[in-house]
Amino acid sequence: MKEQLLKYIPSLLICLSPLPAMAQEQIEEEATSYRAEIAGSLSSGNYTPFWMASNRYGVVPLEANNAYLKAGVFHRQHFGKGFRWSVGLDLVAAVPRYKNVYIHQLYAELGYKWIKLSIGSKERYQSMVDPFLSSGDMILSNNARPIPEVNLSVPEYTTIPRTKGWLQVKGNFSVGKSIDTGYLDEFYSDRYTLIKDVLWHHKALSFQIKDTEGGFPLSATVGAQHIAQWGGTSTDPKIGEQPHSFVDFLRIVVGSRGGSNASASDQVNVLGSHHISFDFSLAYAASDWSVKGYYQHLCYDKSGTEFRNGTDGLWGIQLDFPKFQWMNRIVFEYITTRNQSGPFHYIWFDRENHPGRGGGGDNYYNNEEYVTGNSYFNRGVGSPLILSPEYNENRMPGFLNNRIRDWHLGVQGKLSPQVSYRMKLTVMNLWGTATRPSLHKQKGVSLMANIQYVHPKLKGWRFSGAIGADTGDVFGKKSTGFELKVAKSGIISRYK
Repeated sequence: MKEQLLKYIPSLLICLSPLPAMAQEQIEEEATSYRAEIAGSLSSGNYTPFWMASNRYGVVPLEANNAYLKAGVFHRQHFGKGFRWSVGLDLVAAVPRYKNVYIHQLYAELGYKWIKLSIGSKERYQSMVDPFLSSGDMILSNNARPIPEVNLSVPEYTTIPRTKGWLQVKGNFSVGKSIDTGYLDEFYSDRYTLIKDVLWHHKALSFQIKDTEGGFPLSATVGAQHIAQWGGTSTDPKIGEQPHSFVDFLRIVVGSRGGSNASASDQVNVLGSHHISFDFSLAYAASDWSVKGYYQHLCYDKSGTEFRNGTDGLWGIQLDFPKFQWMNRIVFEYITTRNQSGPFHYIWFDRENHPGRGGGGDNYYNNEEYVTGNSYFNRGVGSPLILSPEYNENRMPGFLNNRIRDWHLGVQGKLSPQVSYRMKLTVMNLWGTATRPSLHKQKGVSLMANIQYVHPKLKGWRFSGAIGADTGDVFGKKSTGFELKVAKSGIISRYK
């Protein structure tokens, strides 16, 4: 981070205080349920084809020729007037994998009407982009494992009183902690100075303008997200613990510079590592089709919040045809991160004698102190198209290809009441980073096709198969693969 973000992180993001007379969150069935799935894949290359492993909450191993078993039990129940609670436990056994068996989800939640408090590791998807067809949210996607956290949220768009149903709001505020220290020790073998036990902070606030009481076809959303890494302990004893007091937490929340116990860089710039997105969408809904355009503007510092980094971010359009089951949803996206406010960060050496904007050298997802970047268990927590450190040759930390220009297509539909499909195709172009550019542009195409079958007499069973392929030189060499998966879900006991 280069400049203070205090003026550019809206203070409203931390205000999730009660708003009276709001609509309740969508009510789910009161029950104790279970879910289990077993899957295996074979691939010709060194890695599982990109879209067979990405945006699956880090469950599928990156290494080729793998298998996993995932099983969980979940409980959800209401009590009193407007209260509800839920708990969940989800285990994963996978090979090849550091620690073949691990807890994937373990959480407890308490909700009252439209607000929810959640503690633990949970697959919390909060993005405006489609979780199954999109390339992924630029700030917090479903690519990495769930980070253990305390999360206070208004998870669904909720009508603000006295707006005649026209204005809705949702958001969240969370603090979490990485528990990947053992993995980092094994992966990097003390070859780099790392910060372990990293703390996380994420918040989001989004407003929707929509006629919920009538039939006006246009709607729009505007919002912002902020994610930050802070705290932790360096493997270099001369550096030691990073600032992590409550005052330091407040500095992280508002994006201000560190105190006297912070590094020299964080005292001049901003404490910790921060990324922000400004999220916009405009939608039109007809009787038998709808269209939504959206844009996520990615920011690393002040120059980004002032849109000095050009069009960097995710541009997308989503088409829905609910009555045309053969192809009921299409997503097309363009992702670019090449501007980064220029290749160099100017005026970093003498601010008093050389005042001005500075900016430049944003180096998305990377940070000089938090060298593993915006990753958890080496999977990027943002867009998987900025390739995760897990792909790096020679096991180097950080994101080595954060200057990209990609085109992405996702399609889904039903071939019959029992058979559905999903396809993804992405054209990738990578140029390394501004400080370590590629000698030649890396390019390739990644694709995946998935078919799912549900037998009408086998309640709760799902059978699916997928084929994937990576071409070009993005992943070292071409690769093809296929996956087979069997899943079963059901109700153990109902309470209503």
